[in-house]
Amino acid sequence: MKSEFSTKWKASKQPRKQRKYRHNAPLHIRHRFLSAHLSRELAKRFRRKSIPVRKGDEVEVMRGEFRKFRGNVERVDMGRGRVYVEGVKIKKADGSEVLRAIDASNVRLTKLNLGDKYRQRMLERKGKVTFTAEETAAKENKGEDKKGRGIKAEGEKKETAMDKAEAEAKEDAKTEEGAS
Repeated sequence: MKSEFSTKWKASKQPRKQRKYRHNAPLHIRHRFLSAHLSRELAKRFRRKSIPVRKGDEVEVMRGEFRKFRGNVERVDMGRGRVYVEGVKIKKADGSEVLRAIDASNVRLTKLNLGDKYRQRMLERKGKVTFTAEETAAKENKGEDKKGRGIKAEGEKKETAMDKAEAEAKEDAKTEEGAS
């Protein structure tokens, strides 16, 4: 059995090989392991059953001692495959409180963070979603087109690092002349 990750690996009944696949998987594949089921309303709206969890999503814990707890995702650890939910804390032996790591399969998404243009683009690309007027307006206020690319106003020039350096040099020269 090889030690590195293989994309040609199909499946195995052996738990040892399943654990090895997950352990050696690169981050772009581990991202898929962090998928969580959508609530009924979201599943109906987006016409899909699950989606990868991201920071800022609102989730409900479905299993464990924090069952039925709702909160926002504070952090996602792709290396360990865990999600940290705001308010789900445990007490350490020294008395300090730390966030409790929860497996993504044990939470349900109740509200998606659609401020992420890549996530919106992914949902649009699948062709299974229509965004509300306020979501589209929020996207347009950022100055982006439908594909999430930045839009420049008529005649607007993109400012480069060289332009910024020249502007700072001019300001410094003006302040030195004024001080003299």
